[in-house]
Amino acid sequence: MSETLRSGNVTTKLQRIAELAREDRTRVLTSVAHVIDLDWVKEAYRRTRKDGAAGVDGCSAADYAKDLDANLMSLTERLRDGSYRPPPVRRAHIPKANGKTRPIGVPTFEDKIAQRAVAMLLEAIYEEDFHPTSYGFRPGRSAHQALVELQRRPTYWQRCWVIEADIQSFFDTLDHAQLRSFLDQRVRDGVIRRLVDKWLAAGVMERGCLGYPDSGTPQGGVISPLLANVYLHEVLDQWVRRDVWKRLKKRGDLVRYADDFVLLFEHEDDAKRVMAVLGKRFARFGLVLHPEKTRLLSFDSPGLRTTRAQRARSFDFLGFTHYWARSRRGRWVVKQRTAKDRLTRALACVKQRCREMLHSPVVSQHRRLSAMLRGHFNYYGITGNGDALRTVRHEAERIWGRLLTRRNGNRFAWRRFTPLLKRFPLPHPRPPRSVCPSEPAT
Repeated sequence: MSETLRSGNVTTKLQRIAELAREDRTRVLTSVAHVIDLDWVKEAYRRTRKDGAAGVDGCSAADYAKDLDANLMSLTERLRDGSYRPPPVRRAHIPKANGKTRPIGVPTFEDKIAQRAVAMLLEAIYEEDFHPTSYGFRPGRSAHQALVELQRRPTYWQRCWVIEADIQSFFDTLDHAQLRSFLDQRVRDGVIRRLVDKWLAAGVMERGCLGYPDSGTPQGGVISPLLANVYLHEVLDQWVRRDVWKRLKKRGDLVRYADDFVLLFEHEDDAKRVMAVLGKRFARFGLVLHPEKTRLLSFDSPGLRTTRAQRARSFDFLGFTHYWARSRRGRWVVKQRTAKDRLTRALACVKQRCREMLHSPVVSQHRRLSAMLRGHFNYYGITGNGDALRTVRHEAERIWGRLLTRRNGNRFAWRRFTPLLKRFPLPHPRPPRSVCPSEPAT
């Protein structure tokens, strides 16, 4: 079979690797690295984003492309003979809604290509193992599909209890020894495993200081989301499917997007029993559930007489607040709106962007602000969230207008700003994608 893998284009090789993994889900693959040839690395380059920030070497995608063929040939040879040495990642900090920052690792552009090449290989194997309850960073899956599931289950169950969970600093505390043991169950190819170990041990450059963390995998790395999915597949997904569901009195469901997840239960006792052991399960693998962000709540339909106050029956997940409301036909259904902290953060980003480009030409300001709003609308543009989208657009107009008038030394007035908006209108939210349940879930 290894000789078969050597021939054919990249798509054919990926299909054959997936077939090997699918034929026997307990099979350990020991010889797959030979598929990484020049064509494979070229495909990895094609799939790598070209607009990302530069790493510690300062080399951008445009710089790398100046001698692309020679660079890719050199990278291929180093990956195959084991001489590739990943440089340290550059650490940057992104502000969070709570005032804290999220550390992000920025690899060099060449390292992104190398990680993509290995991620393509591992993805072909593990996509045959991952459960449909996992939606994050997987081909053909998205956050909006997870939102559909979160709307459908409680709507048709009527009675529902929710465990809203948050893993504290997951990417920073992921245990390397545990991850290696999980990888051993499927992939023991020496070349691939040594490359993964090198990325886990690669240093982190922050403010001119080089450190070597003994746990975690940097957020921002190309291969990090896949390794996170492998880790939580064993810690959570497999445990829930193998041990939890068969002990429930009634139905349950799991919706996970990377390290964020929600557990749904139709029976209160089931939810309380799982809540009691969930923290212990994660502690076995070096993970801690956030004590303030992990909670159990009743999410029964208001149509039932025994329900509690509305404010006790809403939760946030993937940037949306999930709550009960009546549909146009008068039925109680689960709806979703932009979470307050995400709305506040979006407007703060608009204000910051307008300040940064205050002295740029109006045409340039309009183009950049429009792109920012379109990105927001693309994600949050779902059925029932129109009010929040219109609020963002209106506030963006107001923020932009105030800063423009300040640049001209005038007081803000809509009558003076309206003619400019007619020439440079900000985009409207596009027609929302529907996430309304169409038929009862089985």
